[in-house]
Formats: sequence, C-alpha cells, structure tokens
Amino acid sequence: MKKRKLGQSGIYVSPIAFGGNVFGWTVDEKQSFKLLDAFVDAGFDFIDTADTYSWWVDGNTGAESETIIGKWLAERKNRDKIILSTKVGSQTKERPKNNSKEFILKSVEDSLRRLKTDYIDLYQTHFDDEVTPVEETLSAYAQLIEEGKVRAIGTSNMSAERIRESLKASSENGLPKYETLQPHYNLMERENYEKVLRPIVEENNMGVINYYSLASGFLAGKYRSKDDFNKSPRGYGMEKYLTDKGFKVLEALEKVSEKHNTTLATISLAWLLARPTITAPIVSATSLKQLESIINAPMLKLDEADMEMLNKSSSW
Repeated sequence: MKKRKLGQSGIYVSPIAFGGNVFGWTVDEKQSFKLLDAFVDAGFDFIDTADTYSWWVDGNTGAESETIIGKWLAERKNRDKIILSTKVGSQTKERPKNNSKEFILKSVEDSLRRLKTDYIDLYQTHFDDEVTPVEETLSAYAQLIEEGKVRAIGTSNMSAERIRESLKASSENGLPKYETLQPHYNLMERENYEKVLRPIVEENNMGVINYYSLASGFLAGKYRSKDDFNKSPRGYGMEKYLTDKGFKVLEALEKVSEKHNTTLATISLAWLLARPTITAPIVSATSLKQLESIINAPMLKLDEADMEMLNKSSSW
C-alpha cells in the first residue's frame, strides 16, 4: 500500500485514517480492539481521535476514545508502527473552546497519559476559540515540538481567515506551521472545501485528512427514508440529505458500485482518494463488515467515466 505524506511534515501515512470518535460511543472497548486489530492487520497505520470524544454522550466525560486507544496500544505494544493523531481545544459540557497556551500545555499531558505514549505524531487545533492570538497557540505547539511531545501540527474547524493568519504568523515568527487541515468534505458537501479552503491547502502544500467522509453513513446507502433514521445514533441528522441531490448521488454511487462489484462506501472513499489534495479520508466503522468497505477503497481505481458521473451528481 502506497503511503501519502502529511503536508511537509515528513510523516507518511496509510491513505485512510480510522476515526476514533466511535470508541466508547457506538462501540465498546472489546469491539474497538477488534476493529483496530483488523485495520492494522490490513496494512493501515493512521488513527485519528480527539481529547473530547465523546463528551456528547450521556454518562461520558470525553476521555473515552483516547483511553481505549491507549489501552490497545499498550496491550499490542505497537506504538512505533502507528501514526497517532489527536486534537485539542474543543468544548465539552463543562468548558468552552480554548486555544490558550496554558490550556494546550495542560491538555497534552492528559492526552499523553490516556494514550499511554510519550509523543503524538499529529496534534491538531480541533476548534478555534476565535479569541486567542494565533501566535500564542502556535507558541504552545513550538514548545511541545521542542520537548519531543509532538511531531507535527494541524488544524480543523477553523475559518479561512484564521488559517491564513496562522500560516502568516508561522512564517514571520519562526513558529511551527499547520501541516494539515481536517475539513468537512464528502460527495454531499463539496463547496466550502473546494471553493474556500482548497486554495489555502494548495498554496501552502498542506495535507488534508477530511472528516465525515461518508456523510455519517448516508453515502454508504444506509439511509433512504425517514424510516431508516433509527438504524444508528447518527440517523437523526440524515434528513438534510434526503433531497434531489442526495438521491442523485446515491444513484450514481449505485451505478459505479455495480460496475466494480463493490459497496457504495468503497466507491465514496475511492472518489475522495482520487480528488486533488486529499491525503487520507477519516472514516469510522462499528463492525468488521463495515471495515471491509474501508479497507477495499485504496485498491480501487475509478476511471474517468466513473469520476465524471460522481462529480456531476454531486456538483455545487
């Protein structure tokens, strides 16, 4: 499997990242271990999580995902074979977004403890609090990189203006540069990334690890009507996709999947992997069957006719 470089960081990753938001939410620890084992056994090495997954679930604290991944790493003794990404700055039930240096320096120690490691490969600003000076946030990362606790940094859920401001500050002040962007991007949601964010990525040679790669399961064909919403805790958010465009995209996915004798999910991910600037889509699975569709995506090469059909159905 050919690996891809995360921006200019020098870090190479498998072309799919396993999204750890499901750990401790829709899958328990035992199933999480099975999924991670199967993912790694198939030749993949990139795992993405956050220090607040999944705070929105009743009874959760937000430390569940990192804790499960840390236990798995410790039991499997495979930390040196994994590229580990986590995030900082998100809100929880108890606190607002926070990108201050003090908060980041405290939070990274908590993440390292939960993950049972002494370094994080990719540390990302999860949400922008929009008030902390970008220089302050970047200076925290500079300290962590100097201390060997972080290898590279990235950002997610940040406005184009603040990304540009951060990149300028990095260049002018000798501070670490965001090497990656983690945007919301899939066949159903293209416009903001392609129109607003992709130019920044291209100008600055950033890697892209997009989230909601399967539109929370819609692009896997899981939700065709309101009757399907109870199939998953994410089902309540599917109504926005039950539109003319949504059904056109599913129709195109069905045609291409029949041609290649594979699943809609595999086609959706193969489309992302063929898109300019995309490094490694982030995608989750709750079963080994779902994981199979993920594993197959990098091996599938869509032809020009396939891409044209998918692009046309999902155009903005």
